[in-house]
Amino acid sequence: MATDFETDQQPAVSSLVAGIVQDAKQLFTEQMTLFQVEIKNDIRRTVMALIPLVVGGVVAFLGGIVLLFAAAYFVCWLFPDLPTWVGFASVGGLVLLVGGGLIFWGKSQLSAINPLPEVALQGLKENLQWKTKN
Repeated sequence: MATDFETDQQPAVSSLVAGIVQDAKQLFTEQMTLFQVEIKNDIRRTVMALIPLVVGGVVAFLGGIVLLFAAAYFVCWLFPDLPTWVGFASVGGLVLLVGGGLIFWGKSQLSAINPLPEVALQGLKENLQWKTKN
């Protein structure tokens, strides 16, 4: 019949806009989830690395104290005319110089760390660039 013809049904503009808004919400939610997961993973890895580092530091510190006493007494043994305090002061001064150098080196290494979640931040930047082009 002449009255039976097919028409292409185009979705309404309001439903298209609603779909875009829904997609943007979902994308934002996924991006925030990615941020959270990345930060949680970084914190977990940091804690797992710090545990043996702290325990090892305490053990090494105690061993270092014993060795420093031994070194001070060794200096006094090498030079019998020196007072005991000079042996301890010389060993302590040397340890102070080494420790100060390590502190400055660690500070420079720490300043090079970027705490931002780079993968998630890059993804968010790409999504924002895509959204502003469309």
